[in-house]
Amino acid sequence: MEDGTIAVVTGANRGIGLEIVRQLAAQGMHVVLASRDAKKGSAAAAALRDAGLAVDAMVLDAADPASCRAAHDGLAQRFERIDVLVNNAGILLDRSTTSVLELPIATLRETLDTNLIGVLQVTQALAPLLKRSRHGRIVNLSSGLGQLSEMGAGTPAYRMSKTALNALTRILAADLAGDGIKVNAMCPGWVRTD
Repeated sequence: MEDGTIAVVTGANRGIGLEIVRQLAAQGMHVVLASRDAKKGSAAAAALRDAGLAVDAMVLDAADPASCRAAHDGLAQRFERIDVLVNNAGILLDRSTTSVLELPIATLRETLDTNLIGVLQVTQALAPLLKRSRHGRIVNLSSGLGQLSEMGAGTPAYRMSKTALNALTRILAADLAGDGIKVNAMCPGWVRTD
């Protein structure tokens, strides 16, 4: 069992997720780097460990309920609790020039499966471990493209998924307040990643 702060970051083998893992570990947290690809996740975690950071890898596909349950079981075997969950995993499949009138429904479904339903599935699976923390925190990676006040055209599937994620964040915050878990969404802004 770990005595320090334990964090789990989804979609973390590259880009923003990897940087979140690096910065949390640099603050002294033990971070579990979760990714769909076992090889890529292990390689990313190994590089951070080589830099002296406490980072482990774990396979987790947020869009797969069985993977979410397996993640809970694996974490529960190792840790009594987790303190921080960063729901970073997300996809952007449609283009800024895509009209909502031409949006393939399959693209919308796949986007919602990861960006909304995936976040909920991961949170539901890991909530029992978060509730054991004295200071549980959930951070959902959202986007300014999901703000209703500045809603525009283009990337409709992504925009709708992030708007729905913002609603989910508010609902989770209200639902988990009695357990002392704070839930927030944040937008990192435009970042040059893959």
